[in-house]
Amino acid sequence: MSYSLEQLSRHVQGTVHGDSQFQIQQLKSLTQASSDDIAFVNGEKYLTQARQSQAGALIVSADLVTTLADQFQLIVVDSPYLAFAQMTHLFADQAEFEGVASTAKIHPSAIIGANVRIGDFAVIGANVRIGDNSQIFPQVHIAENVTIGHSAWIESHVSIFAKATIGDHVRIHANTVIGSEGFGFAPYQGQWHRIAQLGSVRIGNQVRVGSNCSIDRGALDDTVIDDGVILDNLVQVAHNVQIGKHSAVAAKTAIAGSTEIGANCIIGGASAIAGHLTIVDGVQLTGMSMVTKSILQAGVYSSGTGSLDNTAWKKAVVGFRQLSATPINALLKQIKLLTARVDQLESHPNNVDTTHERANTKPE
Repeated sequence: MSYSLEQLSRHVQGTVHGDSQFQIQQLKSLTQASSDDIAFVNGEKYLTQARQSQAGALIVSADLVTTLADQFQLIVVDSPYLAFAQMTHLFADQAEFEGVASTAKIHPSAIIGANVRIGDFAVIGANVRIGDNSQIFPQVHIAENVTIGHSAWIESHVSIFAKATIGDHVRIHANTVIGSEGFGFAPYQGQWHRIAQLGSVRIGNQVRVGSNCSIDRGALDDTVIDDGVILDNLVQVAHNVQIGKHSAVAAKTAIAGSTEIGANCIIGGASAIAGHLTIVDGVQLTGMSMVTKSILQAGVYSSGTGSLDNTAWKKAVVGFRQLSATPINALLKQIKLLTARVDQLESHPNNVDTTHERANTKPE
């Protein structure tokens, strides 16, 4: 389906410079776009690429209009990157099924909203509620008493348990499990005794959950993912975790039980966060961070060791071992003594003991 520049500009609240009826076939990158495609220019540093592009139209900010208007049709917006994000929805692939498949198994007590699509072999349990305009892909399992808001997008092989409540405009990608049993066991006499998990999962509006994620139900209280949170693929959220509004968690991160993460946090990939911690609003963890205590002040935090040449890494390991073999308190004591000696020499240079020098001076 093609769109005119006028249609696209209305979608992103922009202004057309050029032919408003110019037809666009696809949204592409600057390097791959052809004469009937549109691309975006995210700042002056991409001007050279833009000039070399074969795109028929560009999404730009106002400060680039004079530079590019002689070569391209333009849509002018405040934020080209945001406009690009909004425009992707027009060109995105749609679900390949319509209506409710005859092979879907839907309990008679389930309440299905208007214009809901349900794919082959999906299973919808008792007392489930699914809001209008939602899309449930083939082979999804939604267990009893789950509530899903309107305009949901739930991909194949997703399983939702534990009477979970899911908000509006939520996207859950393939193979994710929501409401699985939390990792709770009581140790006694050398054995682990399973704790039945009694809580649920609450997911807010406009949340995105990637593929192959696990969000465990709470032990007693609920696990909570607040509005606007985005989770990448392969993220583990343990029981009773709370993640605040508009936080982002990158792939392969593991968050242990009962940890509270504030709003507008960014968690880098492959991070590990221990349980029963508090991380306040506005914290950013760089990739592979290991968090073992609460973070009570906003800012950027890192841990781990950056990559080195293999030889340099081996030398560093030797240094780590030597450091660990020396008591830190002894090193600190020596440093304090040396610092005091240096201060004494600098403040009283005439009182320096030269006995050793005189003893080693040969007579003429």
